[in-house]
Amino acid sequence: MTDSTHRSGSAAFVAFVAEWGPHVEQALRDLLPAPGAPPAALHAAMHYALFPGGKRLRPVLALLGCRAAGGDARLALRAAAAVECLHTYSLVHDDLPCMDDDDLRRGRPTCHKAHGEAMALLAGDALLTIAFEGVATAGAAATVELARAAGSLGMVGGQVEDLAAEQDGRHTLARVQWIHDHKTGALVTGSILVGAHAAANPGALPADLASSLRRYGDLLGRAFQIADDCLDLTGTAAELGKNPMADVALGKLTWPAIVGLEQSLATARDLAREAAAQADLVVAATAAWRGVPRGTLDAVRGLLQDAASFAVERRR
Repeated sequence: MTDSTHRSGSAAFVAFVAEWGPHVEQALRDLLPAPGAPPAALHAAMHYALFPGGKRLRPVLALLGCRAAGGDARLALRAAAAVECLHTYSLVHDDLPCMDDDDLRRGRPTCHKAHGEAMALLAGDALLTIAFEGVATAGAAATVELARAAGSLGMVGGQVEDLAAEQDGRHTLARVQWIHDHKTGALVTGSILVGAHAAANPGALPADLASSLRRYGDLLGRAFQIADDCLDLTGTAAELGKNPMADVALGKLTWPAIVGLEQSLATARDLAREAAAQADLVVAATAAWRGVPRGTLDAVRGLLQDAASFAVERRR
């Protein structure tokens, strides 16, 4: 898409979120057992953690990944719901007293405050498990992608290093980038690739397309987390749905803690621009694979570019 036809800011992506958000909510309800199904206390805690939701960014990125690979986003809905279940499990566990010990999430008391610590722990376990039931519908490659993004070499490994940084005080830019890339970025990238694998299923995603999408996701995830670090300093509880200044209170290693707020914002914007530029490579790889003119994928290119803008423009 040329500069003259591409909408400025994140309007197209915001519209995509509005269009597909209700479908994600329904897919989540379809994936989860009913809140009253035995054991009712566990299922009630799972529903409490998931509904009402937050940004639903990761499942929408899975749908965008499916579109970017030339597929119908409906093919990835159950897998997208699975990604959100996994993300929500991580939030429930992060909020526990043994981790970040937070009392506010998505604008209301955290799961362990509402349902007790043991039930919140088990609800997180159950959400993690059901995520793999859901993502399996997108094929083996998508399942492997989500497992790697979420495990010790991805999100969980990033959380380990994040906790360590609170204790040892070794605050360097290289370390915060490593934490961001694993704790947040791995699942952002994984979400996009889960959707792309759903578009290819039961076939294989071409290596050049997978590589381009991975690079796009890595840049997007890094920009998103730096912006999140900045929002912790500038946002309100009403905007964020959680306590602001929480990172400062815990002594967490963040981008602004190393280089300051203004430089962090500038870096996030630079990364978003790099991600937007990567959209051209994604479209070229998809067009070659699907055997279609690149121009037929202009809307996809615009969505990828606008998602990058959204990552740094948002207020929550």
